[in-house]
Amino acid sequence: MNESLQRETERLTRSWMRHEAAWLRDYMVAGVEDPRINIQSILTRQFLVRGFSGERFAGLMQQELRFGAVMNWLRKLAGQTSEPEEFENVLYALRRGADNAEGIEIPAFIAQLFARLPAEIRELTVTVTNYVERFLSGTEFIERRARHPEATLNLFQNLWNTALSPGGFGAVPSVLEPACGSASDYRFIEAYGMARFIDYTGLDLCPRNIDNARALFPSAQVRVGNVFEIDAPEKAYDFCIIHDLFEHLSIEGMQEAVGEVCRVTRSGLCVGFFQMDEIPEHVARPVEEYHWNLLSMARMKQLFLAHGFAAQAINIGSFLHQEIGCEQTHNPNAYTFFLRRS
Repeated sequence: MNESLQRETERLTRSWMRHEAAWLRDYMVAGVEDPRINIQSILTRQFLVRGFSGERFAGLMQQELRFGAVMNWLRKLAGQTSEPEEFENVLYALRRGADNAEGIEIPAFIAQLFARLPAEIRELTVTVTNYVERFLSGTEFIERRARHPEATLNLFQNLWNTALSPGGFGAVPSVLEPACGSASDYRFIEAYGMARFIDYTGLDLCPRNIDNARALFPSAQVRVGNVFEIDAPEKAYDFCIIHDLFEHLSIEGMQEAVGEVCRVTRSGLCVGFFQMDEIPEHVARPVEEYHWNLLSMARMKQLFLAHGFAAQAINIGSFLHQEIGCEQTHNPNAYTFFLRRS
């Protein structure tokens, strides 16, 4: 590793180690980042499921993406009100097929999905309950703050465990996750019954993150590691998953990191970006001891292709509009890349 990347490694480590362990454990699993309903986290889990089972669960995957979009809208609505009567009005309007609940506009995709629930997934003989009704009727307002029904938020966790319980998918693919944090996404890979079908390894620069991950999952393969210099031979892992990493690196560091994850990956990567746009060049934005860059989608595709991986680039907002009819997204600069060896 050259001297500039070594200095960047030291700065990045300091920027994370300044936080308390409890904060590191919880900050990426709440609100819009809740992996149960965050669309990029859902896409990552589905990428892994396809890796060991193909398209066997396509119907369940489609239903889960709709669930994520609906839950994000409902939780945003809950954050804008402190009155249980407003939830009651929305539920009443949905039951009547209305698109407005006393001034609250109900998006068309919410009303359409409500009318289709409960839904049968025939290939799995499972039923998706009317989670919209359960969420609206089950949310409590305590001291004017919403407390959501956890059973409803965990609906697809239970459905995936049921669907995957027979097992029998053949070879177990190896999976690497650089910048795994405090097992932020892995804890849901585990909870959804998927971890037993993959051979997972997590790396993170921050020792506190690794301590948190080991405390949560003592048997998981997690260790302190540097994406600039991954301690593994070429094509050591079948798949690689990454969330919110490359924007925090210098342009030089990002280029080195992309080369490293491509070097150690045999088949495919799923990469989530939180600051990307269809611009000709990257915009570097140093912030204290790390970066908050705006990355060029075209340049990132070219960079991965130079390392042997062709990208399918998905803008999350456009994806939700095309697939579900959802016009809302909490981050218009969110992209996910699905990458396969070219």
